[in-house]
Amino acid sequence: VQLVESGGGLVQPGGSLRLACAASGFTIRRYNLSWHRQAPGKERELVAAVAIAEDNTVYADSVKGRFTISRDNAKNMVYLQMNNLKLEDTAVYYCRAVRGGPYDYWGQGTQITVSA
Repeated sequence: VQLVESGGGLVQPGGSLRLACAASGFTIRRYNLSWHRQAPGKERELVAAVAIAEDNTVYADSVKGRFTISRDNAKNMVYLQMNNLKLEDTAVYYCRAVRGGPYDYWGQGTQITVSA
């Protein structure tokens, strides 16, 4: 069982990035999926989540209107489109798949650095 994030990197303020998270060893179809981030010296926080019902999404107030989470069950992938990035979006971003009990998986994280 594995979640692998990709798409991180260095971007200027106002720029965009698209993160992808590939799941293997299980099917995401029955999992709630989410992206989290952790900045240096801060606790990990929820950025966005998408339930099994794809039209059910939740966003942190700080990213509403700028980030979009989506899932592709056929490809076993979850995405995070990030637009109008700000300095405070700098963090390590993690994807998560959860369906209760022991079925709670995290990726290893990908670094996003927003800098001029």
